[in-house]
Amino acid sequence: MSLRDAGEHLAKLNVAILGISSDKPETQKKFDTKNALGFSLLSDPDHKVAKQYGVWNQEDNFLKKLLGVTRSSFLINETGKILAVWYKISPLDTVPEALKMLEG
Repeated sequence: MSLRDAGEHLAKLNVAILGISSDKPETQKKFDTKNALGFSLLSDPDHKVAKQYGVWNQEDNFLKKLLGVTRSSFLINETGKILAVWYKISPLDTVPEALKMLEG
């Protein structure tokens, strides 16, 4: 289940969904319009937040080494404490993993 599809269920658990990417706001708006996400997308074009969260990394892509964001999910409580982190997680695995933590 995607975050978009789980939005109502997560809201009942007092979970706010935020997405963040290095795309510019205009690109994100087009993506949101096309996919009807239903949650806010934050823009990090200078990778400042990605670096702080340790997800701006060099990765091997065939014979090249490229810098990019490692797809990750963070479960953060209302005081800012990180409760769980999933690196290199599939978008479809994010909700089930979060629900394991939230619903115990």
